[in-house]
Amino acid sequence: MGFANVKVRLHNPADLTKSDEISLLVDTGAIFSSVPRPILEKLGVRPIERRRLRVYGGAMVERDIGGLIFEYRGKRAVAPVIFGETKDTPVLGATALEALGYQVDSATKKLKPTELLMI
Repeated sequence: MGFANVKVRLHNPADLTKSDEISLLVDTGAIFSSVPRPILEKLGVRPIERRRLRVYGGAMVERDIGGLIFEYRGKRAVAPVIFGETKDTPVLGATALEALGYQVDSATKKLKPTELLMI
């Protein structure tokens, strides 16, 4: 697919006044998004559980998981977020991407709106 970076605004779901804008790598192979822990802590987002996750290369790691509001081009959606550690790449994963109503255009490597289905 190639790689695309996008700027997204992140919001604390419990307090929308707490927000920050960051650049994330779009990774349609990642189910969840990953945001550096210090940013999530600054926003006041708290983990709800810890999960085992498989990373690129096949290794297993444990990371905290929480919920976050992602905003891109005026559209907002709630999606799970991984509390990224120092070596973790910040990514916009498939769950948030689909919840926002976007897909990757393979020709341009940019995001384009997609039809949301309720079926």
